[in-house]
Amino acid sequence: MNTAESTIDWQKAQLGQDDTLQVAIRNLDETAFKIVLVVSGAGELVGTVSDGDIRRGLLRGLDLGSRLRDIVHRTPLVVPPGLPYEAVIELMRVNKILQIPVVDSVRKVVGLHLWSHLTEPQLRPNAMVIMAGGKGERLRPLTETCPKPMIAVAGKPMLEHIVDRAVSEGFRRFVIAVNYLGHMIENYFGDGSAKGVEISYLREESSLGTAGALCLFSPLPSLPVLVSNGDVLTDVSYGEILDFHGRHHADATMAVRAYEWQHPFGVIQTEGINITGLAEKPVHRSQVNAGIYVLEPAVIALLEANQRCEMPELFERAILEGRRVIAYPMHEPWLDVGRPQDLETARRRS
Repeated sequence: MNTAESTIDWQKAQLGQDDTLQVAIRNLDETAFKIVLVVSGAGELVGTVSDGDIRRGLLRGLDLGSRLRDIVHRTPLVVPPGLPYEAVIELMRVNKILQIPVVDSVRKVVGLHLWSHLTEPQLRPNAMVIMAGGKGERLRPLTETCPKPMIAVAGKPMLEHIVDRAVSEGFRRFVIAVNYLGHMIENYFGDGSAKGVEISYLREESSLGTAGALCLFSPLPSLPVLVSNGDVLTDVSYGEILDFHGRHHADATMAVRAYEWQHPFGVIQTEGINITGLAEKPVHRSQVNAGIYVLEPAVIALLEANQRCEMPELFERAILEGRRVIAYPMHEPWLDVGRPQDLETARRRS
């Protein structure tokens, strides 16, 4: 048997307990390891922090300035140096984990195994639906002769950025909902064979909203479907959203982003004429829809044939039906390219 050796630059993933969630997010983005190794000053493993740990911390009220000691997983699975390759793979497979720290006899970190470095990328049998039928009226005159998702960013259409990112994560089946200038999208992508994928189309005779086009599925898909708006550019992992949905046995999952808004004035709380509290320019925090979803076939079945429906309405229907509806908190770079200034930002960042 061959010995599994850690060949990645794992030292980059090390942080301390007093580092913040913001620092950990930046580290996860920079290393792409999807794990932070929290170590003591002597290099001993205190525990690990994953993307999921951060999201759960944010959901329970922590903020980006909170310390890693508040979310660190202190009993991670670890392996010793020199463990055979087959044993590492089997441990990761059985425990359904993507990373294993390598520690020596005194628990100092000496390596890190990544599933992505040990195996081929996981192929996803699920379909990804991209909503690309909108008129993009706020981006006129650009959209007078070009559908919004086909506007170029960094040399290729936004829609192609979405498809290519999903392909890199193992998605091979795509369904594009088209309406306004839809023939331009179909002419560009065809059946997907040029990219080695399968692309089909949901053709709206009239605009059906951000969810309504899903009623055109015939037959309904048999697996959960990943859905994205066609103008959302992000570094989020589509596969992780799908896995998160499955781990939580959800019927519908909505990716959400934290949004902060600072009141421009001092806010006064009163009871009658009595002042009971004062807050100087308070910051209000909320979660907003990021335009990426996972839906079970049973939720898609709640749509009415050829009736317009926006995605928030579909989620409300699912809630009323008693379905499990959950949020996937995002922290990755994200941009909804709906206005000229958003397009300028996207092109500047690319």
